[in-house]
Amino acid sequence: MNKVLGIIAEYNPFHNGHSFHINESKKAVQANYTIAIISGNFTERGDTSLVDKWSKAKMALQNGVDLVVELPVIYSISSAENFARGAIKLLNSFKIVDYLSFGSELCDVTILNDFANILVAEPKEYVSILNHELQKGFSYPKARENALLMYLNDIRKYANILTSPNNILAIEYLKALKEEQSSIIPVSIRRNKVDYNDLRIVDGFASATAIRKIALTNDVWSLRQAMPKTSFDIMYECLRSGRTVPSLSKFEHEIIYNLRKMSLLEIADLPDVTEGLEHSIKNAANSCNTIDELIKMVKSKRYTVTRIQRILLYCLLGITKKDMLASKKLDPYLRVLGFNEKGKELLSGIAHANPKLDIISSPRKYLDKSNNKILKAMLEKDIFATDVYTLGYDYDSVSNLDFTHPIVEI
Repeated sequence: MNKVLGIIAEYNPFHNGHSFHINESKKAVQANYTIAIISGNFTERGDTSLVDKWSKAKMALQNGVDLVVELPVIYSISSAENFARGAIKLLNSFKIVDYLSFGSELCDVTILNDFANILVAEPKEYVSILNHELQKGFSYPKARENALLMYLNDIRKYANILTSPNNILAIEYLKALKEEQSSIIPVSIRRNKVDYNDLRIVDGFASATAIRKIALTNDVWSLRQAMPKTSFDIMYECLRSGRTVPSLSKFEHEIIYNLRKMSLLEIADLPDVTEGLEHSIKNAANSCNTIDELIKMVKSKRYTVTRIQRILLYCLLGITKKDMLASKKLDPYLRVLGFNEKGKELLSGIAHANPKLDIISSPRKYLDKSNNKILKAMLEKDIFATDVYTLGYDYDSVSNLDFTHPIVEI
């Protein structure tokens, strides 16, 4: 098979910056085929996707992607480390991918690799500095940032690199490639015009954060500016029909109900709950009525808002530490969300290159026939996540879409 490009993304939602990234990546590596692994209905920052996973798949397929694969929800709502590791394991298991392209503020893979090499090797001096920073009460991401910079000891070269979420995720991709001993070649494309959390539209470019905020104001003119026409049309139809879920607060009553019902031991069994955090979460759930109030009560120098949001998502979706541990010990399945004609060729090439890989086009058939209990449990979490997600719709909150919604074909 000719050159195959891999992309890991959320497309929440798909905008002009994503289109730019795909086109520039294809040019950079002269790719003949493009595979995108995308998060489903919930995202890495512990929040909801504005539109559903099939709408995102259609946006991607209409803008240069050939095959869209869903990243299982247990990875898509994890920390940057587990998000990246799950996606890289999946991409690597295809055994036909030549390149991985990611967007970042820093276009220099060599410098990003300097950080990744330390995280893989974990030299004693670095670990000692990290532990010292953690003892100061910093959150793990901040303590790790401080430790890396102190270990490298070159502020001029490395300053501000770890303040960007895209750079951090890029480092995690590089780390995962090394840990998987992958032959996939990493390529970095510089973000164009606007930064990750920028709320401006500049020459037709806007961050996904800005677009989500714009969508909630029904500013159709601004949305048209920042999205390819095909993506805008899908986005507009989702907004018009009430099939958007703007934030985790859509499920705040369900989450607080669950937390009030759960014992301290059950809360302690949620991923990312450590050091007695279950007590703070339980107390907050018993004394507040909104997610915003709960987060304000629990957050601290040690525990970031994003980490707390992820914990709330684990609570909502019934994901435990045992589930998370299992996910780290295996290669996930390939769940097909959509493809075009070239995507069909990719699926055929993947099946030939790795006959042992579970390729799921029909979740019902897979659940009925597979003997892999761990992967079946992982898929059931994806199915349940969709059933929960549609509860956030204004209308037509039907369940079982994973069994009834067709694969997107372009």
